[in-house]
Amino acid sequence: MAQKSSLSSKRFTVDRLLSKLGVASRGTSQEWIRAGRVQVNGRVIRDPATWVLWPKDALAVDDKSIKDSAKRFILFYKPKGVITTHSDEKDRKTIFDVLPTDLGYLHAVGRLDQATSGLLLLTNDSTLSSYLTDPRHKVLRTYLVSVRGEFTEGQAKDATIGVVEEGERLQCHSVKIQKSSGRESHLEVVLVQGKNREIRRLFKALGHEVTRLRRIQYGPFKLEELEPGAWREIPIADVRKALRL
Repeated sequence: MAQKSSLSSKRFTVDRLLSKLGVASRGTSQEWIRAGRVQVNGRVIRDPATWVLWPKDALAVDDKSIKDSAKRFILFYKPKGVITTHSDEKDRKTIFDVLPTDLGYLHAVGRLDQATSGLLLLTNDSTLSSYLTDPRHKVLRTYLVSVRGEFTEGQAKDATIGVVEEGERLQCHSVKIQKSSGRESHLEVVLVQGKNREIRRLFKALGHEVTRLRRIQYGPFKLEELEPGAWREIPIADVRKALRL
């Protein structure tokens, strides 16, 4: 028996529906719609507030049909040098150029900047991604960080206290010094909330340039044996169990 859509016979604005289906964030969906990339019943629309009846109405992005597909959760080792987005106006390589196209529409849970490698979570379950990124849930992220110069215990304490940059507080949950010398220091850094380029900005404020940054864990999910560009899928039931949902 075919699985009945959880969104059956409901009206949504197109941008909200794309977000609910896990195709893209609401903001990204609005950009796609205004750019003429979204079709409803074969007709291009440009107003994100357009109402649709789902799943009765046919929805497509870039002429690819969108369906209320089974929920998926992927652990991906993002290589350095690719960006976390579906498309790029500068024609830079994205994570979706690396991942197989048959995975379907997935969105990243948060982002890693172009120069950062490591664990990136991808899903089409907007409820899960919202939980993982909500600061109220304090889902920890762990990084291995290399910086120029000698990093001291005093600076590690300063990093946990935090600094204010342009009105925004940047701080680590914890910093463990693995190796420190006058030339370079290696650290294990844990964040509670992954703000935009938070580690790079924080350590720059403390007088250290980040030369290497790799995320190895996000909540209970670990990079472990994955190689750059590789991925593995975790059943949604196991994901919810790991998060105690």
